[in-house]
Amino acid sequence: MCGIIACRTHSPATDYLLVALGRLEYRGYDSVGIAVRTTTGDVVRMRAVRRIGALDSAFRSWTGAAFDGVGIGHTRWATHGPATEANAHPHVDCTGRISIVHNGIIENASELRSDLRHAGHGIVTDVDSEVIAHLIEDRMTTSDDLVDAVRSALTVLRGSWALAVLDERSGRIVVAAHRSPLLVAHTRHGDFATSDIAAVADWVTEFRALDDGEVVELTGHNGWTNHGTGELISRLVPCAWKAEEADLNGRADYMAKEIDEQPAAVARVVDEFAGGMADGSLWRSLGLASFDRVEVIGCGTSLNAGRVIGNALRRVGGLPVRVTVASEAEAEIAEPNTMRLAISQSGETADVLSAISQRNFPTTLLALTNNSHSTLARGADAVVTCLAGPEIGVAATKTFVCQVVSGVAVIVSALVDSGRLSPSAARVVVDDLRRLPDRLAAAATVAKCAVPQIIDELVDASGFIFIARGSGLPYAAEGALKLKELSYRWAEHYPAGELKHGPLALVDDGTPVVVVDNGDPRLATNVAEVRTRGGRVVSVGTPGGTVAVDCDPAAVWGPIETVLPLQILARDLALALGRDVDRPRNLAKSVTVE
Repeated sequence: MCGIIACRTHSPATDYLLVALGRLEYRGYDSVGIAVRTTTGDVVRMRAVRRIGALDSAFRSWTGAAFDGVGIGHTRWATHGPATEANAHPHVDCTGRISIVHNGIIENASELRSDLRHAGHGIVTDVDSEVIAHLIEDRMTTSDDLVDAVRSALTVLRGSWALAVLDERSGRIVVAAHRSPLLVAHTRHGDFATSDIAAVADWVTEFRALDDGEVVELTGHNGWTNHGTGELISRLVPCAWKAEEADLNGRADYMAKEIDEQPAAVARVVDEFAGGMADGSLWRSLGLASFDRVEVIGCGTSLNAGRVIGNALRRVGGLPVRVTVASEAEAEIAEPNTMRLAISQSGETADVLSAISQRNFPTTLLALTNNSHSTLARGADAVVTCLAGPEIGVAATKTFVCQVVSGVAVIVSALVDSGRLSPSAARVVVDDLRRLPDRLAAAATVAKCAVPQIIDELVDASGFIFIARGSGLPYAAEGALKLKELSYRWAEHYPAGELKHGPLALVDDGTPVVVVDNGDPRLATNVAEVRTRGGRVVSVGTPGGTVAVDCDPAAVWGPIETVLPLQILARDLALALGRDVDRPRNLAKSVTVE
């Protein structure tokens, strides 16, 4: 979602800010802006709607005073107020002295705006973030120290923030975080603060994630100070994101690249976790207590991965599992001895963080994420990193399969440790896992041949139905989600047995019905129902189908081989419709607001 970059560097800040903002494009945004100081002490603020290229051109054509190394930047995904240049960050106070960029939500913005206007402040937008600049301006009248003014202003805010503040007069930059991620890094280039390590991976080898409530000043030559001290060296973590991993490597788009990376990504997960499954040591290394039931919490693709993991737990462990949509978790009632498995690709999904913050009962919280330094990871009792590596396309691909495989590895290990699954049975699962990368690669090869042949028949369809039974149902849900995300066509999934209870009314001549076939013999009757009414059946998952993928019917994770064909189907259809498959409209990679 929204992205922040702030820097105090030894050469012009624009050289870093524009590159960093480009690295943040993958998160999704609809406007962008920079405030940067010049060598004469002025602050130049430029903003643009839509793409960063317009902003880059404006700065490249700048003929005023040279830029120094102090600046802040932001990519905005509109929440309060539409995507306009006026609403784009950075926002400023009445005088233009204070510039701010902000991620998060200020819940009491309306009342603060009213109070500030009554006090004479000229607030010009409906964006909640703007009130922060005016609050700091107000505090600067009693304390001319920027750090103190920021600290004081934050005491009246309710909500979440990752914040960078630039003072034109002094050139100081202060950053702060509360319930929204912000990372700081000291490098040979200078100091950086960012909401996403991808923005600064070109220059950073290690970084520090701010804790809630921290207010830090970037000093450039000496690192940073936390209320006058430099004691932020502890908990430095290495930067695992390599800038070269963001290259397309000859692919047309990131989604194509990341689809192709899935067999290797799964192999990496298997190599990391397989050795600790059959002896229970993977579970014991997490230091968690045993459990009698599991509640899975997630959103979107992560929720679908959680459903697969839950099905595997029921199948091999016989334990009760409840899968909860994170945004609806508030009403859930906990049962004794429950483990909560919270799944989020970014570890910053606001709905997931809100759901786990409502823990007013004793449970164990295990986080499954692709971001080991995320807010979710830091707040959990233990964390499993799904090891997918950088994923830049907004629509998740390899994070889904890596979440499934790492999640299954952990629950199998837990079942062995608790005596619910024998080591020999677990070794069968491990052997199946080791074959999975090759099976995924084979499925991709089949799909790349079969899918393009049917796209012309589907491109004019207004909507799609996805059906499956049992272990195939989460994959039907994920296939429908991918298709609607990328193509902007409606797509809904249903248990195949539910067709005759309503959805069959949608089937007409040519209606595409995508069947995720896990070998359940009852599917044949459901497919016949569709064909009888003129539906266009696209079968994925068995020899002889439209996309003849060879799925393993005995696998505890179900027909995971269908994932790549379903992703390829969504991508090819979207491209045929002229869509941007890496940046679907209205969507963001990391959903940091509820």
